[in-house]
Amino acid sequence: MTTHSLIADEDLTAALARMLAATARPGQTLLLDGPVGAGKTHFARAFIRARQGEAAEDVPSPTFTLVQTYDDPMGTEIWHADLYRLTDPSELDELGLDEAQGKAICLIEWPDRMEALPEGAMTVAFSNHADPALREITLIGGIDTRRAIRRACFANGVGWAEARVEPLAGDASARRYFRLAGPGGNAVLMDDPSGDVPRFVAMTRWLRGHGFGAPELLAEDQQAGLLLVEDLGDNLVARVLENHPGMAPAIYNRITDFLIDLHRHPVPDFVAPLDGPTLADQVGLFAEWYPQAVGVSAEMAKGIAPEIARLHAEFAADIPPVLSLRDFHAENLIWRGDTPLGLIDYQDAVACHPAYDLVSALQDARRDVAEEIETACISRYLEATGLGEDRFRAAYALLGAQRNLRIVGIFTRLCIRDGKPRYLRFMPRVWEYVRRDLSHPALASLAAIISDLPAPDADIIERIRRQCAQP
Repeated sequence: MTTHSLIADEDLTAALARMLAATARPGQTLLLDGPVGAGKTHFARAFIRARQGEAAEDVPSPTFTLVQTYDDPMGTEIWHADLYRLTDPSELDELGLDEAQGKAICLIEWPDRMEALPEGAMTVAFSNHADPALREITLIGGIDTRRAIRRACFANGVGWAEARVEPLAGDASARRYFRLAGPGGNAVLMDDPSGDVPRFVAMTRWLRGHGFGAPELLAEDQQAGLLLVEDLGDNLVARVLENHPGMAPAIYNRITDFLIDLHRHPVPDFVAPLDGPTLADQVGLFAEWYPQAVGVSAEMAKGIAPEIARLHAEFAADIPPVLSLRDFHAENLIWRGDTPLGLIDYQDAVACHPAYDLVSALQDARRDVAEEIETACISRYLEATGLGEDRFRAAYALLGAQRNLRIVGIFTRLCIRDGKPRYLRFMPRVWEYVRRDLSHPALASLAAIISDLPAPDADIIERIRRQCAQP
């Protein structure tokens, strides 16, 4: 069982409560343990008010009522129990606390009064400190407690201790994002324990220095993997396309023009190359995970990587590399009207063939892009750059096949190894991109290798789903 501690004043105690409130889920119980006056109710009050947001109400101590209940805007019920005056554990049945623990978020002060501690609960233990303005807080059990403490300390240290914390949608990586809503406005807290923060910072400074729409860096602790950045808003291009599909031609023209402008600049010297051998190595994920998952021999896919390396040398290696943001698609772009596109999630930027980000944007795993839009954007790019059409289109098809095969491998691995089956629903669309790319005459040799592999139809996807790891 994990244990993590910190020394906190009232502000940091409340900041920690807000961080834990942001990720709490129905069915989670927090046991608030410690002597009188150690800060349990202060913590509970900050937690509950953070969950309620603008609808926050007074949070009195339930010392005499034993239990107080609250609703939050997400539809979750919150139970705050103070068992100090509990005389008989059997009274808990009358209160309904046992039943509530299966569906509500429960904060229980004086848990030692209970006959048995609830299984899977996280303990937040408070103890007094030599300085009466401080207390020691120890988190025992639970998930993400170490990172929650670091996020709270960081927010407190950069003047955002009072901010309400709201989790933002993440991706398939270990990165997490939180919106901090403070008295002076909003900011986004990026928590990335993977070591990518220095690359994100370097790329942010380069992009902003060249006039592109990366967020302003407000505060950073690169060693801890924490950043506070400008909040570019919620108007993701993906959301705009969903709500206003008629804007798709204009939006994708804007995206293409962004790439035309980006590719005019020399590649920064701190990004890694994404060349033929590297592309071949990356597509190995497909051969490693997909064939076995669908019940065929891995031998059927072993020729894919070397053939991609050979075709890249033939059709793509002669063009000088450009800067690629790599995960460049509608989920990572923010629409701001006439203001430059907002950019997020670009820490994995590389130097590679100029078709790569076009493929990323126009063959989007999460949404359909009309073939006529894809064709028009490729033509728009070629007209602006003067690159040779035949070789560029062959390279585009090759990079599309490589990228989409790798994505199929990643989605398979996310399900089987990581217990994340939700990405399987994108597989048929991604495989259709593979089929479309392999129809290019220049890729006939690669198409021949892949032709005998089963496509991810409904039966194949269900087969993969049955192998999903248990969380």
